[in-house]
Amino acid sequence: MHEVEVETPLGILLLRVIRHRDGREWRAVRLRNRDWLKNWDATTPPISPGPPPTFAAMVRGLRAETKAGRLIPWVLELDGQIIGQLTIGGITRGSLCSAHAGYWIAKDYAGRGIMTLALGAAIDYLFQQEGLHRVEVNIRPENASSKRIVEKLGLRYEGLRERYLHIDGDWRDHLSFAITHEEVPDGLLARYRAQQLVAEPPSPANLESEKEIVEHAPNSSV
Repeated sequence: MHEVEVETPLGILLLRVIRHRDGREWRAVRLRNRDWLKNWDATTPPISPGPPPTFAAMVRGLRAETKAGRLIPWVLELDGQIIGQLTIGGITRGSLCSAHAGYWIAKDYAGRGIMTLALGAAIDYLFQQEGLHRVEVNIRPENASSKRIVEKLGLRYEGLRERYLHIDGDWRDHLSFAITHEEVPDGLLARYRAQQLVAEPPSPANLESEKEIVEHAPNSSV
């Protein structure tokens, strides 16, 4: 259910719904990246009662919301290892047909284009398989890396939302970006990949390398 695969420079990335048996690995990844993620993690306002939920309670809640059709809590899995998370929340049908996306990735995999491809594939899934019309991403102004992801994918900037989410212990302003299905009728990931080809034409060295591979490929039809 809700599985998506996307090709990346590091191999095939799998987006799949989080499971109870992910607990040990998920907690280990989060612990290793605690300092890396701290400034961007959602927190609980002081007025909220009780301690933060356990992993098991969190997964029960996420999966219940998934079953109700209001949320998709993907983990990002590369070579069988969890390297991040991408959650689609606020799924609304009817006249709105919209959702919002939030994500994090382990430090070792940041800046390598993985999350850009994951978000693009996730938005394509929401448009093409879930029938949604609009997806938005809200980002703290200080989070330059996350802003770069939505800018590369071509999401529109829609404005500032003041004190929008409780992040790292306080209510934080967020920049809102969005995209609709009509803007990418052939797919967001396809548009992004096409733009990358135009922006980064192959170098002469790469062309020579490709020529050599073709010339020495046995049974090649090229």
